[in-house]
Amino acid sequence: MAGLGSITARVCTAVVAVTASIGTAGLAQAADPGAPGKKVVVLGDSYAAHGDAVDAALTGQLSSCYHGASAWPSQLRGLLGLAGTDQVSDHSCPGAMIESTEHYTLLQEARDADAENAFGPQTQLVAIQLGMNDSWGVPGGLAAAFQGCEYDLIEGCDAEAVAAGRTPDMSGVTGAAYAEKISKVVAYIKYYAPNAHIVLMGYPEMAAPGTEALCVDPLGLPVAQRHAGPVLEYYERIDQAKRDAAQQLGLEYFDTRAVTAGHGLCSPQPWVNGVLDPRADFTGAPFHPSAAGDLAVATALYNTFLYGHA
Repeated sequence: MAGLGSITARVCTAVVAVTASIGTAGLAQAADPGAPGKKVVVLGDSYAAHGDAVDAALTGQLSSCYHGASAWPSQLRGLLGLAGTDQVSDHSCPGAMIESTEHYTLLQEARDADAENAFGPQTQLVAIQLGMNDSWGVPGGLAAAFQGCEYDLIEGCDAEAVAAGRTPDMSGVTGAAYAEKISKVVAYIKYYAPNAHIVLMGYPEMAAPGTEALCVDPLGLPVAQRHAGPVLEYYERIDQAKRDAAQQLGLEYFDTRAVTAGHGLCSPQPWVNGVLDPRADFTGAPFHPSAAGDLAVATALYNTFLYGHA
């Protein structure tokens, strides 16, 4: 089992390291303030941008903001009948953070969208799915939580994991902190896209509520981290921070976890990828949504915010 855990850790760490290694890009110039705007604007991290990890590696896209054909923004474009158009302005990027001096950020994504005249009075939805990669006042984010807990199949993580430095301290992940991080960009979007639903999106269900097990299932083999409480708490804290920040800033919160409930990694029909797990997307990025999960999210977004609107 230890050997299998080591292999799993190497595969997953490589994917996490790649998505976290995308550097800062140049900032865009100011756009036309009178532009009508695009129908949908997406600002996010790899949970919005993700695609087939193997395909991205083979095509040399791992070092860029590549977008998968099955990612929820791509599937939402299809549901809207806008395939082949620029009306879904997707600026999500693997490894992106709300704030960073080394990685792609919310501000940069918003400026890139602005350079395409994406924000305007005809914009109906601005979806923001970020926060998992941020440090929240202490070193590390999602990658640190996984490396210190999930990949250690022998010890896992317990209540002392934070004190031992094996998983990040999550006390700084609050609604107030999240709201402060995004407030300036949100104010800009509200001004230039006054009719848009500005939505903070949560992350998908990774495990059933009340459990501490998180499955990996390499090649479909039943392998689980039975002591993954801190990792799952990290997802919980991020989602709650988004929910609270949305209320504080007068935004809307989209409960991705509710949409994907019952389809976590340990479920019979997971909508999150394991490690080369044939039950989901075999070559999909581990711990990221499968095509089926992203279709459910895209459909829920469409029905909630876009159906019946011109």
